[in-house]
Amino acid sequence: MNNSKQMSEKMIVGLILACVGGFLDAYTYICRGGVFANAQTGNIVLFGVRIAEGRLLGSVKYLIPIVAFVIGVFIAEIIREGYRDKDAIHWRQIIIAFEIIVILGITFIPKGGWHDTVVNVMVSFVCSLQVQTFRKFNGNAIATTMCTGNLRSAMECLYKYIHTKDRDALSSSLQYLVIILLFIIGAAVGAIMANVIGTKAIALSCIGLGSVFLLMFRKQA
Repeated sequence: MNNSKQMSEKMIVGLILACVGGFLDAYTYICRGGVFANAQTGNIVLFGVRIAEGRLLGSVKYLIPIVAFVIGVFIAEIIREGYRDKDAIHWRQIIIAFEIIVILGITFIPKGGWHDTVVNVMVSFVCSLQVQTFRKFNGNAIATTMCTGNLRSAMECLYKYIHTKDRDALSSSLQYLVIILLFIIGAAVGAIMANVIGTKAIALSCIGLGSVFLLMFRKQA
């Protein structure tokens, strides 16, 4: 499968993955100890704070998901290098399948205590796979598991449009804002499902991931 004829950089894929990203963040916050597992900034800050407090053992709690995130990036690159020239299946589909397997495994892990720590590490791992694998949609660098960079880019492009009347800049700004909107929608759905279903709710994110997996069998128009 030639990358230029793939669906993996189409906006529809980015929108679905942003929805999944929001869903996972809401799930870990509500069901797994009030943690946002998608981005690692908070963990890095808290890791430094615990070290400053002399609580070296306590810092390990925040180091583990950081390491899981790093490992996920390395695995995504290993898969890309090993399977990017394969014709039967796109390497990004292998990543998506890997994400689905990990998420389905989470459904068997009970709630509370160290179980939640394990789940948050697994979600951090999944999100690192996703953020490393899907980084550009419609020519724009877009993150699907966090919003800070997207919000910055949206406002930068909006300013450019106001200043230059460049309609391409306006289009890019709107794309970033729609991605953020889908992330919010995913978070809202995740919150509702987590409260209704509980820890098994994370399995619903596989619907979006499965859709992306199937979409990537289609070639771009």
